Amino acid sequence: MSTDSAATPPAPAAARPAARGRIIAVTSGKGGVGKTFVSANLAAALARRGERVLVLDADLGLANLDVVLNLFPKITLHDVFTGKAQLEDAILPAPGGFSVLLAGSGLVEYSRLTVEVREKLLEVIDKVAPRYDRIILDTGAGISDVVLYAVSLADDVLVVATPEPTSLTDAYATIKVLATQQQRHAVRLVVNQTSRLGEGRVIRGQLQQVIDRYVTPQMQDPGVPFKLDLLGEIPTDTAVREAVQKRRLLLESLPGCPAAKGISAVADKLMS
Repeated sequence: MSTDSAATPPAPAAARPAARGRIIAVTSGKGGVGKTFVSANLAAALARRGERVLVLDADLGLANLDVVLNLFPKITLHDVFTGKAQLEDAILPAPGGFSVLLAGSGLVEYSRLTVEVREKLLEVIDKVAPRYDRIILDTGAGISDVVLYAVSLADDVLVVATPEPTSLTDAYATIKVLATQQQRHAVRLVVNQTSRLGEGRVIRGQLQQVIDRYVTPQMQDPGVPFKLDLLGEIPTDTAVREAVQKRRLLLESLPGCPAAKGISAVADKLMS
């Protein structure tokens, strides 16, 4: 693979043809906050509402969407990228009524952004976007060049965070990079593992204050305010751990539990 990573990023997704499905990147500042869990269950919630949804595992080097969904793919994005398989053969039906495009795990060659990785990922997204109403990019955590490139392809960005100070610090760092480097003026927030009703609103308010003070002045157009939109909060729920251990979607196993209701509320707001 080529190792030249210097190239101009693609035009913003919003500037592309209107016939494409809406692309949303689900990302996080740190691992372990439930990002892939949210991606998969949000896809199921959207599918229940009649949307054609594809989840693309954009965590190219450390993929685990297959584990969450208890799938054992014979063909992955790696095979598509290397020309060993056709894209159509790599798209699989998932529990919950949506489709998935899974990546391989432990592939060192995808741990950094190369010209080839960039071009192949963009090519795949361009091919699948017209076929679905919504494409969810389940990115890796952090602000590596691979993660930031995947996020740059999205119309909307959803940052998943928990109330833990380390998670919030890393969420802020991620939002700062997206605002100053990608010139995004809006990011959606989902606060996972909340302990009380309204905690998500408090956290959103705290983050917005810090963003207004330290991030907005660094943007190319500081006159346009940056908006952190709270998409929803998902309460701490023992049912989540049970579903993850059983490798089942929460919306399939216990759709009436508090966390599942929280995810459903996120889907409703996303569609509004």
